[in-house]
Amino acid sequence: MSKKTLNKANLERLGAPKLAELVMELVQGSAALQRRARMELSAAQGPREVTADLRKRFASLRRSRSYVDWRKQRVLVKDLNSLLAQIETVIAPQDADEAFELLWSFLQLAPSIHERTDDSNGSVGDVFCEAITMIGLVAPRITINPQTLAERILDAVADAGYGEFDGIIPETAEALGPDGLEHLTKITKTWADTPPTPEELAAYERFGLSSSPADSVRRAKQSTCSIILADVADAQGDVDAYMARYSAEQLTYGTIAPDVARRLIDAGRVQKAYDILRRCMTREADTPFRSFNSNLDEVYEDCLNRLGKVEDLKVHLWSTFEQGLSARALRKYLKLLPDFDDVEAEEKALDAVETYPRLAAAISFLVDWPALDRAARIALARSDELDGDNYTTLSHAAEALDARHPLAATLLRRAMVEDTLKGAKSTRYRHAARHLAECQASEQEITDYGAVLTHEGFVGALREKHGRKYGFWSLVDD
Repeated sequence: MSKKTLNKANLERLGAPKLAELVMELVQGSAALQRRARMELSAAQGPREVTADLRKRFASLRRSRSYVDWRKQRVLVKDLNSLLAQIETVIAPQDADEAFELLWSFLQLAPSIHERTDDSNGSVGDVFCEAITMIGLVAPRITINPQTLAERILDAVADAGYGEFDGIIPETAEALGPDGLEHLTKITKTWADTPPTPEELAAYERFGLSSSPADSVRRAKQSTCSIILADVADAQGDVDAYMARYSAEQLTYGTIAPDVARRLIDAGRVQKAYDILRRCMTREADTPFRSFNSNLDEVYEDCLNRLGKVEDLKVHLWSTFEQGLSARALRKYLKLLPDFDDVEAEEKALDAVETYPRLAAAISFLVDWPALDRAARIALARSDELDGDNYTTLSHAAEALDARHPLAATLLRRAMVEDTLKGAKSTRYRHAARHLAECQASEQEITDYGAVLTHEGFVGALREKHGRKYGFWSLVDD
């Protein structure tokens, strides 16, 4: 490796004086880099200096009111992560209590930071999730009184408008212990039943809701209470307490039943889990989102397996496969069959895929299985059904089919080109031009176009229909 390559080993050869000179030059004009350099200098002095600097930085972030746009958000996230890194590497190994307090203060920064930036991509929220995880690592070593900790958790969760304290109970369960968890349950129920304070009412009045502020406060407190009690029940291993937060009707919801059933299974109460799941599946059988709830299916399948209902499990897996082309369900089904029977069943399943009404889903399944010959066959046989708007599916399939099935790959790409031009989707012209170039590259591999237009004929037809799409043709003719 060249001695000029920019890496750690080569930089170390420069020596401390030269590196110090380079650092001073690099940090000039960058407040973020200067803060980082000062923090490293503090770390060299010991945990006490780092703690003081961290608290100063927290105060600065809390006071700041300037809006952080997407360009500056990366710098902010990097800054926040560096603060967490200092707590993790310098403070936590030496003083768990101090690390815990710093992390708690860090989480309390969330409202002021969220209020001045758009976290659509979740990068800021991820930093606070990481802080919660770090609390879980230091919490077993803290010396705080369990009842005091329970009271702090309730106050924090009740005031967390951005979910920054989500997950705090599981992460502190060991520190809370049985006494702390019991105390948290008691004070949470008392808090939820306490009439709204004037401050709480005033906060909801500002929202201009149709319901009365008092009703809104009560509903919000009951919702928070339910979440806290569920986390406590999980920490105590009390599945009945976890279920108690839901009504009989709610236990039939596909968003709730799988989680409850999983806890029952873990507690050895498989039959009870099965009964709940059966009621849920009966209720959800005709809902449009049924086929997308794989969590419900997987927990139900686990129940059937544990109860020895193998034939019922086979029927369910085959039905799940047929309804939504679930590769997961089909693979699981085939594993339950004797040798040789699974081969015949796989062929039957793939035959069914070829006639599946949603062509893009069928092609995607066959490409990923993989069964490329079948994917190419239906692309050719059902080319008039191709929807070029399925860019992700068709692009992936075209790449997979290109080597062995160039004509099928070409038809997929043509569908995307035609969709782009027909809809005048100018932002996709660059991609469409690339797809057309890929069609031309595949032409020499296609020995027989059959009834399909040759590349020259396809391009001619495109020019006739869309000759005025100058933005596209300028890319093609370039």
